[in-house]
Amino acid sequence: MKNTHLLLALLVTAVWGLNFPITKLGLAEINPLLLTALRFTLAALPWVFFVERPNVAFHWLAAYGLIFGVAMWALINLGIALGVPPGSASLLIQFSAFFTLGWGVLLFREGLSLPQLISVVLAASGLAGILLGSPGKATTLGFVLVMISAMAWSIGNIIIKVSRVREIFAFVVWASLFAPIPLMLLTWLLHGSAPFVALPGQLSGVALFSLAFQVYGATHFCYWGWNLLLREYPVSRVAPLSLLIPVFGILSSMFILGQYPSTSEWGCIGLILLALAVGVKKGRNLLVRVA
Repeated sequence: MKNTHLLLALLVTAVWGLNFPITKLGLAEINPLLLTALRFTLAALPWVFFVERPNVAFHWLAAYGLIFGVAMWALINLGIALGVPPGSASLLIQFSAFFTLGWGVLLFREGLSLPQLISVVLAASGLAGILLGSPGKATTLGFVLVMISAMAWSIGNIIIKVSRVREIFAFVVWASLFAPIPLMLLTWLLHGSAPFVALPGQLSGVALFSLAFQVYGATHFCYWGWNLLLREYPVSRVAPLSLLIPVFGILSSMFILGQYPSTSEWGCIGLILLALAVGVKKGRNLLVRVA
């Protein structure tokens, strides 16, 4: 990667990692599904009136909006609301990197080098170690929801590649239009009118800050930057960089929420950093999809 793109990747992963504990602050005030609906409403409006629709098929916009609005972030928020610590959520979502590597091999005949295969093993060991060392911190359902969201993120990455979108920011804005209505309907079906009635009294300064950070930082900036990288490079090269997100997520959770990893968890975080360092090294492809 070019140095400017590596810097962009660093900024994107830092903001995304910080987004997890900041989202937790918003979830303390607002229903998780409704908070997600508000996030994507503000991500789309009023920007769709000023940003020209990207030159991609309508179904790609709808698919991406539903996947990363409903199938990804709504499930992450539900998982955190059910008790998954933000630091652990930022780790679980990184299984999308492994899913994305697999999709790259299966769908695009992208190769995996020996360093990337070693990276997968190291990262999986680090992630598993942290999760296995943290029993009882969240419900099983919460963990399952976040894992499903990781799969959804990997599918969203593939949509970016297949759609061949060039207008990245416009794509994020217009795709965001498709998430709010399903999310509001789900909120109503599951909880009735109570979350909507309570919302005005829940819009505290902290909640508004959390919502603004999710919209303009984690959605507009991060998805623009991440999708730009996916446009320019193979998914097998971009995906491992997302392993930095849990590092920033855990560090920011320490300062914002006072959640400190144990000694064993720090060791697992070190494995993840080592995996990232190994995964970005060049190497001869060992695994390529057979036509």
